[in-house]
Amino acid sequence: MQPLLKLPEREPMDTEAVTALIDRTVAAWGQGDAEAYGASFTADATYVTFVGTLYRGREEIVRAHRALFEKFLLGTELADRIVDIRPAGPGAAVVTSRGDVYKHGRRPEDAKLTKVQTYTVVREDDGEWRIAAFHNTKRRTIMERIQFAFARETAPV
Repeated sequence: MQPLLKLPEREPMDTEAVTALIDRTVAAWGQGDAEAYGASFTADATYVTFVGTLYRGREEIVRAHRALFEKFLLGTELADRIVDIRPAGPGAAVVTSRGDVYKHGRRPEDAKLTKVQTYTVVREDDGEWRIAAFHNTKRRTIMERIQFAFARETAPV
């Protein structure tokens, strides 16, 4: 009996290239370089900040970050610890990380990182990995503790 649906073979995940992409993105932020930061994203990328602002496209991401790096985020760096990289089909992966913004070289300990990021990354036609979608969420640890205390089954294992 033939299977009804033949799933495509999963290609090996190039975790080194994906990690290098995230590292380049973090480095560009630390240099306050909006152009280099934007180069990590696809031309049609979506970007959701932890306050809920939605940017569409590399040009908008660059424009917004240029202003942010000159004002509110001047002199900041990113802490980013990748928690998981998993393939999402040929030439695509989902990256989950914990992170934070900091100043004066005072990087928070990994356990104290207050944000959770999800990146959808793709390998484009030029062979380079870029971020197609980014979503940043602020952790509410007190709310987590309350939820887990009253509904233990909701706590991750």
